[in-house]
Amino acid sequence: MCGITAISANKEALPFLLQGLEKLEYRGYDSAGITTIEGNHLFTKKAKGRLQNLKDLLKDENVLGHVGIGHTRWATHGIPSNLNSHPHTNNDETISLVHNGIIENYLKLKKKLMSKGYEFLSETDTEVIAHMLDYYYNGDPLATITKVMHRMEGSYALGILFRDYPDEVYAVRKDSPLIVGTSKSGNLIASDVPAVLKYTRDVYFLENEEIVKLTRDGLHFYNIDEEELEKEATHIDWDMNAAEKGGYEHFMLKEMHEQPKAVKDTLTPRIKNGDVVIEELGMTDEEIRAIRKIFIVACGSAYHTGVTSKYIFEKLARIPVEVDLASEFRYRDPILPENTLVVIVSQSGETADTLAALRLAKEKGVRTLGIVNVVGSSIAREADNVMYTWAGPEIAVATTKAYSTQLIAQYLLAMKFAKVRGTVSQNDFDAMIQSLERLPEQISLLLSHKENVQRFANRYLAAEHVFFIGRGIDYAISMEGSLKLKEISYIHSEAYAAGELKHGTISLIEDGRLVVAVLTQPELYKKTISNIQEVKTRGAFVMAVTTVGNTEVEKVADYVVYLPETNPIFANSLAIIPLQLFGYYVSIGRGLDVDKPRNLAKSVTVE
Repeated sequence: MCGITAISANKEALPFLLQGLEKLEYRGYDSAGITTIEGNHLFTKKAKGRLQNLKDLLKDENVLGHVGIGHTRWATHGIPSNLNSHPHTNNDETISLVHNGIIENYLKLKKKLMSKGYEFLSETDTEVIAHMLDYYYNGDPLATITKVMHRMEGSYALGILFRDYPDEVYAVRKDSPLIVGTSKSGNLIASDVPAVLKYTRDVYFLENEEIVKLTRDGLHFYNIDEEELEKEATHIDWDMNAAEKGGYEHFMLKEMHEQPKAVKDTLTPRIKNGDVVIEELGMTDEEIRAIRKIFIVACGSAYHTGVTSKYIFEKLARIPVEVDLASEFRYRDPILPENTLVVIVSQSGETADTLAALRLAKEKGVRTLGIVNVVGSSIAREADNVMYTWAGPEIAVATTKAYSTQLIAQYLLAMKFAKVRGTVSQNDFDAMIQSLERLPEQISLLLSHKENVQRFANRYLAAEHVFFIGRGIDYAISMEGSLKLKEISYIHSEAYAAGELKHGTISLIEDGRLVVAVLTQPELYKKTISNIQEVKTRGAFVMAVTTVGNTEVEKVADYVVYLPETNPIFANSLAIIPLQLFGYYVSIGRGLDVDKPRNLAKSVTVE
């Protein structure tokens, strides 16, 4: 959700704060704000809307101070406004803080504070924290913070300034991501790695209910009992340029074009001598053979990769698989029998519902495997084992390359299980390896023909409703294609299993309505062609995405995108490319902000 950053520096803090917020704006762009300490004064500026609005406010300001905090907001409590923007202060403006998360008991705390005479200016849960800090402040920041932590329920990452301690920043974390970095320029915190890469590659990951005190000279870590801790730094190997646009108009377009490399980077280290080797899986062959059920738990696009994987796992490894939305899994009291594996999929590794689902699975005593992109993230640290998707930093809110690498990780996992369990022949296994190794080149080929998709997309800039249909794996592809379109173009879009059309959905088809049909599974071609004919009869205009050789679809479809031939179980990796491009070009054709779609944030770290 929100992005926070802070620094205790050897020079003015403002340039770092603004640069950090630029890297974090994808986490929320309802408002932005900063506080610095200038002598005995807290200087705060904040503005509704994009970060640029804040920059404009600061143009004529001489902002001094070597210590500061910054925030970019995705609104939860309180509408986007100047008053609801962070940082928030106590009434005397001697304490200032920024917050990412949700305080679940804030109304109870607010009522108590109001009875003590505290006045509230905003609608946020964060202002409650500022007044709580004021209420318990006894001259000792650390003791004050721990008292407040004991009384708050929910999730939070906080950056806090006390006027009485002008060289210090305090930060604390519970269920919201926060990293700590050390550099020659000073010591700093941020919600995500790209915000600190310019300054350092050595970072510390705060664990739940840990506190850090930053000065320009050092870092001090504490637990909630105020006991000092020793922590080890993690070195980040990401290429800083990977977080820049690199000549592309948008991050999303750049990240789509990075998919061949991301897929290859995730795939190649795990194929050795014609076999799938997943060393980080941490399971013996006997343990793999003992697995009786798999749950794949995720949100959004990651959930869609799980739907694809269900078909592949069950087909190859003959293990029953359930795919759950994390927000449902965590509250439905799932039955997790002995010898169950729960696979947790998340790009950020910090998604609140997904992290809660992981913890539930661990409480129930079953084995967990995280598939994540961000090294050192909460899911990566808490899962029994972690399989990284080497996509590099993904900045655009709408995922592309992270989705593609999650698919690869799950393909490999299914193949590994199938090989160990003896449910796939050596010939079929070898053929699948060859198909996987061709995917990067095939994805590049599809991306090189993006202008064809753009020309088609330009015809549907004014569409109000679009429907995606498919069967089996094609239905899973349709779900992701529909999501890509709706989240960045704001067009109402839905995905349906093609066989369900006659159970109500077909009533929505009328003259000129665009239907995108996906047909990559040979055994289902004829069935889906019949479904296309049904919507055509009712006036639909049909775009078909299918494999080279399936020319029969031309008899019923109005526009056809052909995919290179591959093993049908890997077809999602190719079919999704024209659907990503279609969503992208519709969005830019409508003049929208592709990288920062309204009301969305990159990492959903609150419920």
